[in-house]
Amino acid sequence: MNEPRPSDIHHPAESELFDETLSCELALPAEFRLGSAVIRPGSAETLLRSVALVEDARADDSHDERGDSAQLQRVEAKLDLAMVLLGRLVRHSTPELDLRPLRWSRRGIRLELGARTGAAAGSLGVIRLQPCDWLPDHIDLPVSILAEAASGAGSCFLWLRFEPMSDGLEMALERHLFRLHRRQVADARRAR
Repeated sequence: MNEPRPSDIHHPAESELFDETLSCELALPAEFRLGSAVIRPGSAETLLRSVALVEDARADDSHDERGDSAQLQRVEAKLDLAMVLLGRLVRHSTPELDLRPLRWSRRGIRLELGARTGAAAGSLGVIRLQPCDWLPDHIDLPVSILAEAASGAGSCFLWLRFEPMSDGLEMALERHLFRLHRRQVADARRAR
């Protein structure tokens, strides 16, 4: 059976979260936890802003024509290797998040799960996800359940709307989504 494409998913929650707004479809390490938890929105904002600084600096360096660019790239490569090693150590000491297909916009997330949660619409929870593959850290965002439905492929979709967040976190989240979207468009162009 073919997996439904986003345009093939017809559900009111799909429209509520993704109509007329930028969204990205990708697979990320993520999990949903039902219930409210202590969330540090400042840490999510800081992590997203730091990721943006690193990724934007790398994009700027790729257009740099100066001679010291090669030396800077070597230092960055060593840092990348150190981050990979640190990530392996962290993964051994903490439970790893499962890689899950999701669709993400500034309004919320559609997460594909193996089994239904059974939670009622309006229930509060937390979405924990690793925003980028090169950094083994995660962010926690407060959400409420919009809907849950079978995917038709033996799993289920869970639509989660973000609860109100600070302006700073919202801006950092939108900037991160824009970079993910831009990367997806570039990858699609290269694949042609």
